Amino acid sequence: MEGKTASEAQKIEEMEEEKILETESLKNEKNEEEEQQNPENEKKEEEIEEQSSPRGVLEIPISGSDSDHSSRSSSLERSSSFGSEKSLFQRGLSGELGYGLQWKNLFGQIKKRTSMRRFTTIPLLGGYDLSKKSLRGKLGRNRSSEDTIDCGDSLVPKPSWRNFSYQELKEATDNFSPDKLLGKGGHAEVYKGCLSDGQVVAVKKITKKEKNDEDRVGDFLSELGIIAHIDHQNAARLIGFSAENDLHLVLQFSPHGSLATVLHGSEVSLEWKIRYKVAIGVAEGLQYLHCDCQRRIIHRDITASNILLSEDYEAQISDFGLAKWLPEKWVHHVVSPIEGTFGYMAPEYFMHGIVHEKTDVFAFGVLLLELITGRRAVDSCRQSLVMWAKPLLEKNIVKELAGSSIRKQIRC
Repeated sequence: MEGKTASEAQKIEEMEEEKILETESLKNEKNEEEEQQNPENEKKEEEIEEQSSPRGVLEIPISGSDSDHSSRSSSLERSSSFGSEKSLFQRGLSGELGYGLQWKNLFGQIKKRTSMRRFTTIPLLGGYDLSKKSLRGKLGRNRSSEDTIDCGDSLVPKPSWRNFSYQELKEATDNFSPDKLLGKGGHAEVYKGCLSDGQVVAVKKITKKEKNDEDRVGDFLSELGIIAHIDHQNAARLIGFSAENDLHLVLQFSPHGSLATVLHGSEVSLEWKIRYKVAIGVAEGLQYLHCDCQRRIIHRDITASNILLSEDYEAQISDFGLAKWLPEKWVHHVVSPIEGTFGYMAPEYFMHGIVHEKTDVFAFGVLLLELITGRRAVDSCRQSLVMWAKPLLEKNIVKELAGSSIRKQIRC
């Protein structure tokens, strides 16, 4: 009799538990419906995102962010995942992580220049895998000696860059002397500089005179946001930045200059083993950008001029002015206007503006042809290197691709 009573009591208890769960489920469904019907919730979430990540603001220097074209809903998910805790970015601004003052100074300088209305948002880091195990693995693959900041459940790489004053950069470059000019393009000028501590750097001065000030600042923040998150030996390293008077990026100096200069501007032919090392370095750099970053980066302008060479001829991918974030579930971007370097642009990009990893892979193929043949991507007669090499490749006459000096070295 007692056993029967105990059994009945257990059944009643189970039924009560089921009712409680069912009630909770109905409450959750009702709350979700109310949130969807109430536009004020959506507005509040947008305000949270704005406060935590101002337009164009960098978060923390880890390997990744999202695309400016990411879905709005995924951004809100990241925002809400922080709950009531302060975001890492907010902790940084408050000085807890030791680098917030740099961003405050940067945005103070930028606000003096423009209204900051239309800058690209680099979303919050709440949805990223910031576990210590994950970040230790990523840091170990790249720069194992990089210092980190312990943020409880998260391990954040300690930033090595800083906000320079305009006066510091003037002194470093002898007032941007023409004698210090390393290179000049349509969007920027690069000067050799020496900081007060003796460190030799490359100072990139953003020009883009054809654009208005707001667009220039937006492009500057976009490039800064990407390069500050990159941490790999085969990519240019950020030393610092400045938005005082003009827009500047301070980068690691590369003693041998660009691959284009060494390949095409020197009387001495580059040894095959160095060419091979450069090819491997660029491939590993692209592998990092496309696969090992928290968010994929498409460079869009892989050229011999944008591959810098360190003292020991380690290839470093540089100039992220055209780079794009590619969200995880996206197959490609469609961009406009189409920008890049003629001779390196993939057909689907050149004709339709389609951008994905293969855009960079195509350009890397052109770079390989340059390394093997010693020819430019586009010769003086405007002939494309790809079109010149295609018949030889189709007939499998690979030997004819190599320049005479290379044929001697590799005995083909």
